[in-house]
Amino acid sequence: MYIEREIQQKFAKVRDIYNITALVGARQSGKTTFLKEESKKYKVNYITFDDPDVTFLFEEDIKKFERQYIEGYELSILDEIQYCKDSGSKLKYLADKGRKFWITSSSEVILGKEVLSYLVGRATILKMYPFSLDEFLRAKQQKELTMDILKRIIWEHAVFGGYPKVILTEDIELKKTILKDLYELMILKDVAKVFSINDSKNLELFSRYLAINTGSLVSYDTLSNDLKISFETIKKYLDAFEKSYMIQRVTPFFTNRAKEIVKQPKIYFIDTGLRNIIAKSSEITGSMFENYVFSEIIKAGFIPKYWRTKSKAEVDFIVEKENIVIPIEVKLKANSVESSLRSFIEKYNPEKAIIVTYEGVKFEKYIGKCKVIFTDALNLIKLLTSRN
Repeated sequence: MYIEREIQQKFAKVRDIYNITALVGARQSGKTTFLKEESKKYKVNYITFDDPDVTFLFEEDIKKFERQYIEGYELSILDEIQYCKDSGSKLKYLADKGRKFWITSSSEVILGKEVLSYLVGRATILKMYPFSLDEFLRAKQQKELTMDILKRIIWEHAVFGGYPKVILTEDIELKKTILKDLYELMILKDVAKVFSINDSKNLELFSRYLAINTGSLVSYDTLSNDLKISFETIKKYLDAFEKSYMIQRVTPFFTNRAKEIVKQPKIYFIDTGLRNIIAKSSEITGSMFENYVFSEIIKAGFIPKYWRTKSKAEVDFIVEKENIVIPIEVKLKANSVESSLRSFIEKYNPEKAIIVTYEGVKFEKYIGKCKVIFTDALNLIKLLTSRN
């Protein structure tokens, strides 16, 4: 069963403008399935660079590669091209020959300047994430929602995440097995192999530390001391995990550098199912639900920040939309506005603020002229993407 993806409309707008359309994102997030569905109207050849013969020919003789795999097709899909050396110059050669192809990558290595510098004006790049909550509902064919049904849906999506294969599997133990296998694959191929990291034991220790401390402020010195891993290695690991679409750093929102924390990022996992397998916990805690809401925000195309003052007033996420600032607090349950959010409202005078809860009724109240909306994770995205 094919589930229509939210990226489809954006993809349809750009796919005919450029010779190269690149789709990047986490392994097994549905990139290849999506492209195969979109390519049905073309005479297409699907080429995977997991095949060593394909990779060898691409690297050693691009003209022979072109004759073997590209000639005679209207479109070619090049899957997981990040494994290839000097891919930028070779892709430029094919594009300049008028070849049309779509490429996938589960690593941001493909977005490095050594590749992108060759593709300026020739390529467009889109990012695909695991299933959002709205896509999850479509996959489950869930059309009607009550508060109880939505809570159960959010529980499953938060605990097991949005990877398509996991979602389409009903057996809970099999879901866990798929996630464990995916984690090992990402560690061994997307992190260790691509970024030349050989210490798998420290990688696993590092990933578990991040999973347990998701949403906390990250200090490189603290990580180095706690894990007994060098400062430079910590930075390399964080970079590798982020470029492999396992985690994302969230930076501070600030206007006054003297009063607000401006250096330390927070770390969240792109997918909470993967985070939970690494942390060996499936409990819906405050930090886990916060991570879940973060993942829904980025899937909707926003880049959230967090707000924290030296006096430790803190708001979980700040979304900037068309020069409008929207503070977002995440709570398991809430029926009042806490002092930190009040502080932000008093300082920045936003038109609206949002409190996302795992359970509890929806309602609105005003703090001065700011409308504070208590809502669920599904309606959060509707509030953020609506024009009002």
